[in-house]
Amino acid sequence: MEVEASPTPVVAAEAVAAPSRSGALLNPNFLLLWTGQSVSQLGNQAYSLAMMFWLMEKTGSASLMGLVMTFSNLPALLLSPLGGAFADRHSRIRIIIVCDLLAGCAILGMTAAVWLVPNDVRFLVACLFVVSTLLGLIRSFFMPAISSSIPDLVPKEKLAGANSLNQFSVQAAVFVGQAAGGILYRLVGAPVLFLIDGLSFLFSAASSALIRLPARTREMAPAKGGREVFRAYLDDMREGFRYVWKLKGFRYFLASASLTNFLMMPVVVLLPFFVRLYLGKGAAWYGFLMAAISIGVVCGYLLASVLRLEGYRRASGILAGMLIVPILYGTLAFLRIPATALAGAFGTGVASGFVNVSLVTMAQSTTPAEIRGRVMGLVVALGGGLIPLGMALGGFVGDLTGKNIPLVYSVCGALTVIVILATCLRHDTREYLAWGRRGRPDAAASSPAV
Repeated sequence: MEVEASPTPVVAAEAVAAPSRSGALLNPNFLLLWTGQSVSQLGNQAYSLAMMFWLMEKTGSASLMGLVMTFSNLPALLLSPLGGAFADRHSRIRIIIVCDLLAGCAILGMTAAVWLVPNDVRFLVACLFVVSTLLGLIRSFFMPAISSSIPDLVPKEKLAGANSLNQFSVQAAVFVGQAAGGILYRLVGAPVLFLIDGLSFLFSAASSALIRLPARTREMAPAKGGREVFRAYLDDMREGFRYVWKLKGFRYFLASASLTNFLMMPVVVLLPFFVRLYLGKGAAWYGFLMAAISIGVVCGYLLASVLRLEGYRRASGILAGMLIVPILYGTLAFLRIPATALAGAFGTGVASGFVNVSLVTMAQSTTPAEIRGRVMGLVVALGGGLIPLGMALGGFVGDLTGKNIPLVYSVCGALTVIVILATCLRHDTREYLAWGRRGRPDAAASSPAV
């Protein structure tokens, strides 16, 4: 049952089955979550492509595209710590179900608007901003819930495999959704792709409703009203922040990740314009580039599982992967042959995949279960805190430079390399990236009481 405010202390528990302890990764609970999220990710990629190209064709404004992406990400980054605290107090699976239902209804509402008034561009752009903001708000609760629930569904020794498989489904969805979406956009238009996305969220909610998480308990402090409940959640967020702050290398790395994501956002925002203006291609080739990145990311996951780097070798591998991403992105805009652009996108994906699966597994496996939601929420908020600003700035810079994509890409790539090199020079950061399963650094030897 979910935790509710009560005049006396209570113990909240989810009365559900425990995950498989036989060492099986593909147990029924995890498969249900994985299947539902794979389908919703597939629909979401179709929606993302349709939204970007519809907006570009109707308005021609990079600034508007950057602002829409900003509104889509800002709520998730600001409220993820609250979402993480919420995930630690309530049923994580119920949170996932409700979020999927709300997202599906929002997308279906946008679908109806585009179908009913296809020529009222101003109204539809306003609707797009509202839906994007709502989806960002939903993600602020969804992301900590799903990232903190995966370790509850599989044995600890299978966690890296579960993360790789989960991320594989995301990238496979990007590959299929973007590649097919670019073609479908020309054939059926934005409304049909919006409809597919809305229905995919409803399917995901139905799939997640069949999951049974292991029982977990947590004693709650007395709460007499809204103010006490608010204070309880605030205390939870502070506990999560204190835990992260004790890991000096972790907080330096998150600051570096935040700056890196900020500097890479103009690349993402202006990618459709690069495809149209510099490659001379349309929506289909934008989908092909995104698919190449996705295939590369999957290969990066496989590379991480095969190499099995430990200690400082792993730290060096992660930092090398982080450097490869901006170098390839920075040179991407100078490639005029579509095949070479695909190769560059693929290489970027390999490096990103290797880095991401290593870092997510480290954060999940080394964080106590009772505060995992809060910590993962903070990772989202702190690591991506500057993403909305980078998206908005990317759109404005694109318009101010007259869509000079090579200039914007090269400057962003160079600045990102500088930030990452500064991170590499910090001993604390290298220590954090090296410890992994060998144990926490001395600074993190004690965890907050929960």
